[in-house]
Amino acid sequence: MRVYVIGMAAVLTAALTMGQQQGKGGTPAMKLFASSADVQALIAKAKAERKENQPTVSLPILQLAPYNANLEYRASVGPAAVHEKEAEMFYVIDGSATLTTGGKLTSETRNGDNLTGTGIEGGQSRTVSKGDFVIVPENTPHWFGKIDNVIVLMSIHVPRTSAGH
Repeated sequence: MRVYVIGMAAVLTAALTMGQQQGKGGTPAMKLFASSADVQALIAKAKAERKENQPTVSLPILQLAPYNANLEYRASVGPAAVHEKEAEMFYVIDGSATLTTGGKLTSETRNGDNLTGTGIEGGQSRTVSKGDFVIVPENTPHWFGKIDNVIVLMSIHVPRTSAGH
């Protein structure tokens, strides 16, 4: 058993080392830690990069395929969405907004594995603010339909695995 544990530790260490070095060869390097100062710098960068009338600026915080934690700087209302193959989890870093989940997309269009719309008819609306967590299951319409000045989120798309795995 001890040999197995030591072997697994060696494999994981090698995988992490190779993954971090892959960034030099064209694929994104893994980023496994972000400090509070790093996140504040990303917020400042998103604010500076945002163009007038651009609803959302998204920047990577952490990366470990297939998962990415992204910073979303939302200064105005954008489109509603449905992710057909993944759930989405939000943590509110700062600010507040009204999030509607469920219901039906209005003016629905396809964008790869996602659907977008101009809003949502029906659904459940709630105010989300600093410190709140939300998980939106796959195939669930969601929309930040009212932004109170600015909302800054961490979002993680969570691919669903097949049943039994």
